[in-house]
Parts: sequence; C-alpha cells; structure tokens
Amino acid sequence: MDGPRWLPLEANPDVMTKFLHCLGMIPTWQFGDVYGLDPELLSMVPRPVCAVLLLFPLTEKYEAFKLEEEEKLKAQGQEVPADVYFIKQTIGNACGTIGLIHAVANNQAHLKFEPDSPLKKFLEQTSKMSPEEKASFLEKDESIRVTHESSAQEGQSEAPSIDEKVNLHFISFVNVGGQLYELDGRKPFPIAHGKTSEDTLLEDAIGVCKTFMARDPQELRFTVIALSKDSY
Repeated sequence: MDGPRWLPLEANPDVMTKFLHCLGMIPTWQFGDVYGLDPELLSMVPRPVCAVLLLFPLTEKYEAFKLEEEEKLKAQGQEVPADVYFIKQTIGNACGTIGLIHAVANNQAHLKFEPDSPLKKFLEQTSKMSPEEKASFLEKDESIRVTHESSAQEGQSEAPSIDEKVNLHFISFVNVGGQLYELDGRKPFPIAHGKTSEDTLLEDAIGVCKTFMARDPQELRFTVIALSKDSY
C-alpha cells in the first residue's frame, strides 16, 4: 500500500474504547475480549452486542480465498443497501481504525456522541460519499490520525515501527437491516453473510470467524472482540 502509513493499533479492548472516547463517543458501549468460541464462553460476553471485530493473519491461503471470493461475487452480483457504511483502506496499518469506524458508523442508532465529537462530525460529513471518497477524507482528518497515533502507543506490547510490515488485519461484522455484513477496507465491497438479528449477531459473526480459522488451521493468531452495551 503506497499511501500514508500509521502505527498499527493493538487488539486491546481498553485501548479501543479509550480511542473512541477520545473522539467523542460516550462510552455507554464498551469493547471486550471474546475468550472462546464455544457457547459457554460466548454466554459470558455482555449483551446486547452491536459489532464484532476479528483480527486475523494475512496468509497465502487467505489471500487466495479473497481473490476467489471477489471474482465470484463480481460475477454473480450481490445486493448491498446504501445504508451500509463502508470505507476503503488506503492508509497502511490503519485497519484497526477502519474496523472501529465500520463498527460505529453502522450502529449510530445505538451509540451516543459528545456534541462536538470529531468522530460524529466525520461520519456526518462522509455519509453520502463513496467508499473511496471516505478513504481520501480520512487521510486528511487530523483529529482521527492524532488520536490513532497516541492510541497505537498505549497498548501493552511495544508498538512496531511505522514502516514495519504487519501481516495481521482487522475486520468488522455488523447487523444492518437484519443482514450480517463483513466490512473489510481491503475488499472492494461489503460481504453479506445471511440473516442476523440484535440477539444473534455475536453467534452469527462467530460462525463466520470459525470459517477464517478453519482455512488456516495451523494459525493461532486470531483475536475476537465484541462491542457490548456497558453492563457496569
């Protein structure tokens, strides 16, 4: 990716919650780790859940699948309603921030913002733009870039250098109009994964996450994070 580069964001729920709070989202919803994919561990995740983030490795198997999936969907076509907010990733290492934008932008009915929230302003200004125009607008948004940079240095592990090649990638799963969408800024469009609901979003998203893991059974570098209503 030849555009601008940012520091990678750590898959740390506290860092993510603080990042969005700094951009003016009132923390009535919080990110939390999903510690396992079986029903017992999923039952420990606070409900309701409005978005699920997956961090996964960009392996050769995945890249081959991604190309195949893209060609298949372009050939057969898929209906994606205009109210699915989707932004392309043109900034190196910004997939964490893109994932958070996708999670928040498609849940504005649930979330609350401070009156002068830079994030709310960004979402309002970009709502009618194409995915490419949104990406270009993000490149110029200083408040989001500066908050991303400070958040990237806050995690528990040492932040890699800005030029280091990071082969882990964030994507989001959201419910828009009763359909489960996978939102990945490296892909040309959202991917529809069938019906879902506010009550079943976590389980439905986990079903898709399991297919990512099954494609690379030797890989252990998967992290799942849920955006849940604050239960404290």
